[in-house]
Amino acid sequence: MLRRVPSDPDPIDPNLAPHAPDIALSWTGEPGRVEELTHSQLIDRSSRAAAALTRFGVRAGDRVAVHLPLVPESVITTLACGRIDAVRSTLPVSLTAPELAARVRESGARVLITADAAFWDGAVRPLKTMIDRALSNGATDVQTVLVVNRCPRPVAWHPGRDRWWHEALDAD
Repeated sequence: MLRRVPSDPDPIDPNLAPHAPDIALSWTGEPGRVEELTHSQLIDRSSRAAAALTRFGVRAGDRVAVHLPLVPESVITTLACGRIDAVRSTLPVSLTAPELAARVRESGARVLITADAAFWDGAVRPLKTMIDRALSNGATDVQTVLVVNRCPRPVAWHPGRDRWWHEALDAD
């Protein structure tokens, strides 16, 4: 969410301000979940995400399919793709399984990033389940699905293809 910040005719000198964290990203989601990342945390996570994408074979010019709600990992993915000169191909979370399958096929992405589920208007939407349905006929190039853990719930898993986002970022 963007909010307009009124211009201050007498801006405060940042060197005189109290030592508040340098927040680069502030996110508020359902149900009242708040996450804030400093510039250094955002740079670190995007660097680790870029390294993970590289380990999964993503190179300059390759597409990375992204099926995420508006969460911090979506911004981190965008920055990671920029670091390695990959192209982010956004898959709106409102698409049906056949629509997702068509978009993934068209993108030619070998790596897809999604969330296990997402809160939407007070309900939990199973995003990973929708991706599994879209990829079920095998008519895509997707070899790796990185799954961001957003909701504590069971998740169907395809060994060899599915990997947790946080584990991929923590790998050497």
